[in-house]
Amino acid sequence: MPGENLTRDEARERAALLSVDGYEVSLDLRSAVGEHSGGGPRTFRSVTTVRFRCAEPGASSFADLIAPGVTAVSLNGRDLDPGQVFDGSRIALEDLAAENELVVDAQCAYSRTGEGMHRFVDPEDGEVYLYTQYEPADSRRVFANFEQPDLKAPYRFEVRAPEGWTVWSNGAGELADGVWRFAETKPISTYITCVVAGPYHYVTDSYEREFEDGTRLEIPLGAMCRKGLAPHFDADDVFLVTKQGLDFFHDHFDYPYPFGKYDQAFVPEYNLGAMENPGMVTFREEFIFRGKVTRASYEGRANVILHEMAHMWFGDLVTMEWWDDLWLKESFADFMGAFSLVGATRFTDGWITFANRRKAWAYRADQLPSTHPITADIRDLQDAKLNFDGITYAKGASVLKQLVAYVGQDAFLEGARRYFKRHAYGNTRLGDLLSVLEETSGRDMAAWSRAWLQTAGVNSLTPQVLLREDGRIDELAIVQEAAESHPELRPHRVAVGLYRRTEDAGGLPALERYAQAETDVEGARTVVAELAGAEAPDLVLVNDDDLTYCKTRFDETSLAALRHGLGYMTDPLARALCWSALWNMTRDALLPAREFIGLVVKFAGQETDIGVLQMLHAWAESAAVRYTAAERRAEAGRELCQIASVQMYSAEAGSEHQLAWARFFARVADVPAAFELLTSLLDGTVTLPGLEVDQELRWAFLEPLAAHGVADEKRLDEELARDDTASGKRHHVRCLAARPSAAVKAQCWAQVVESDALSNALVEATISGFAQASQRELLAPYAEKYFAAIERVWTERSIQIGMDVVRGLFPSYQDSQATLDATDAWLTSHEDAAPALRRLVLESRDDLARALRGQACDEAAADR
Repeated sequence: MPGENLTRDEARERAALLSVDGYEVSLDLRSAVGEHSGGGPRTFRSVTTVRFRCAEPGASSFADLIAPGVTAVSLNGRDLDPGQVFDGSRIALEDLAAENELVVDAQCAYSRTGEGMHRFVDPEDGEVYLYTQYEPADSRRVFANFEQPDLKAPYRFEVRAPEGWTVWSNGAGELADGVWRFAETKPISTYITCVVAGPYHYVTDSYEREFEDGTRLEIPLGAMCRKGLAPHFDADDVFLVTKQGLDFFHDHFDYPYPFGKYDQAFVPEYNLGAMENPGMVTFREEFIFRGKVTRASYEGRANVILHEMAHMWFGDLVTMEWWDDLWLKESFADFMGAFSLVGATRFTDGWITFANRRKAWAYRADQLPSTHPITADIRDLQDAKLNFDGITYAKGASVLKQLVAYVGQDAFLEGARRYFKRHAYGNTRLGDLLSVLEETSGRDMAAWSRAWLQTAGVNSLTPQVLLREDGRIDELAIVQEAAESHPELRPHRVAVGLYRRTEDAGGLPALERYAQAETDVEGARTVVAELAGAEAPDLVLVNDDDLTYCKTRFDETSLAALRHGLGYMTDPLARALCWSALWNMTRDALLPAREFIGLVVKFAGQETDIGVLQMLHAWAESAAVRYTAAERRAEAGRELCQIASVQMYSAEAGSEHQLAWARFFARVADVPAAFELLTSLLDGTVTLPGLEVDQELRWAFLEPLAAHGVADEKRLDEELARDDTASGKRHHVRCLAARPSAAVKAQCWAQVVESDALSNALVEATISGFAQASQRELLAPYAEKYFAAIERVWTERSIQIGMDVVRGLFPSYQDSQATLDATDAWLTSHEDAAPALRRLVLESRDDLARALRGQACDEAAADR
């Protein structure tokens, strides 16, 4: 990675000097197939012609390129010596003219890490598939360019590919004389250019719309995946959500989709969820479901489709100037994904998922030592890579949700419309957006921005209730607190809900809202005057309807009501908010893990929202293995295993709840009886009415059997023979790595840390199997090895693999003060390590320290 890390200052200097008129990029990908000879990486030819202007003739600058070799470089017709001007990541450009033409002929490497031009060989049929992934700065691995978002330009791509392949790019393409040539793009940034090539299964459709002025828009639609996934590809549903999204955004943005066609590629070994390349969106192929999944999975896919579509306007049409303002695209796309999901599709409960899942990601990120304002200080590309986080996405989206409540939906959307028209095909900063919102809302956006966008940390809101002698509310106040490290008390627009125990129409217990008031919370204590005189509540929910971004706390009366009747809350969003608040209290060591697990055991079976239920499963598992006192872990695991078994059998046959409980049962299985049941379900000697043990569920059942030594290598190989596919290979690798053997762990460590032979997907699978909560003693020797290896790994490997290793192999299951001390010792002795590397270690340290505090809280509860 040395020499590749462009800084913000370098980018600003180059942007002030250069402006780019256009690129012509010619790629020869015929080398992707066939035998590879030689000891070096497999490469392809990349020839780039860049036309650009220089504001100061005679000045010097540089172009970006990461490639094994450069054959030729010419600047304004003058041949340059590649050995003199190319250092492996940059091409030096001296004595620039007012108008310039740079031609670079390079040998670029195919990637196995998901960065640049990724090459994948399908083990099922031997077919080769290619796709590119660049954000934030990997297009320079494919063609020479000026790799920063504010040097936009139009692009013309041409590609030579193996016979029988199809090639796609951002623009429409045609094959003539053995060359795929693509229409010139609009001015876009380097990181959203794209090439996809191979024998993909491709399905087409079209979208048509007539506007009020009589003009018509037709958008060719395409969707593709590997041939091996074609039988599982529900392209009709992908197109349905796509058309619904295009209708929604055209209705609300008043700016026609600007990039011609709209292809969506589901590609293998993808590091991200998806990428918003205009006209050629890429997704991880796991969004094509090989087995039965719950509605939550379809909702998640729809949300990602709409998130990426929102980027066509927020991010592609109008792009941030530098990564400091990454939120200008990601926060908006995350908000718009949920907004359009609820407004345009069948997933009308999308705000429940947002409150329960997306905001959980934000709350965790915002309490890490690496938390940062939504408008972040991004010094360089490594900073940028790490800032695709819960702050930039989910907190930013949560803040925008509050902004809509603050300025009004109409003013917010009118601001967006003016923003697009004013800055189309350009680059912006924070102030550009705030100015249009001030115009449309009449509000002071500077003060709002200072409080919400330019400070870090999450506030907590707690109710205080004083009662009169007649039992009614005398005063209800909201107390706002902030962490010492981030003491900002922010303005919050909240709805305060009062709930009481009652009975529903059928005479069953219920916890229902009977009063609500919206108010603005300011400062340390705010009195909600509107609720004075109301009947005394059993529960006060201070962020009812989830209008603001905060940690909700409860008074003792409210906690007692939840312990008694959380499962009887009739409003699904309110119920989800209470679960989220209780989980935050568990993570903050305010609620013992045993009590949270007890609530899950008592009430999760009553949860109707499948997405909330699956989140509860994840939280309960985490509570058991990370936040439960060591001496009680086995008991906690048995409790969860028992309730999972009971619910799996009692759920409606064939229902998604039955499937969710079955998957959870496999994750928490840790006793012989559970292993026997999983084995019997696999071999068919036991059947559960309605439960189809398809191939994906088979692998889910096999992993705990492998981790506990019940399924050996021979059994796992037999399963791979049954499912000899790319997906099966990943599952097989993960299960092999999960086996409880010192030799297995040593082999996994060597494959991931000491070798770069594995692809990114297999690195991820190996790490996932390696780190098993049930194997703490077996993993103990790797704590010391981890700290000895990570700086070398960070230096020698790509940033994506470096992130996977540093995060995934941190000794989190060696949850002791000794591990915390070892982490502190590494941080103290490596103060000059790469800031991005130190950030990852600091984040893992914080997770470990939080787990230890949670365990202490849980242990103390045993003494009460």
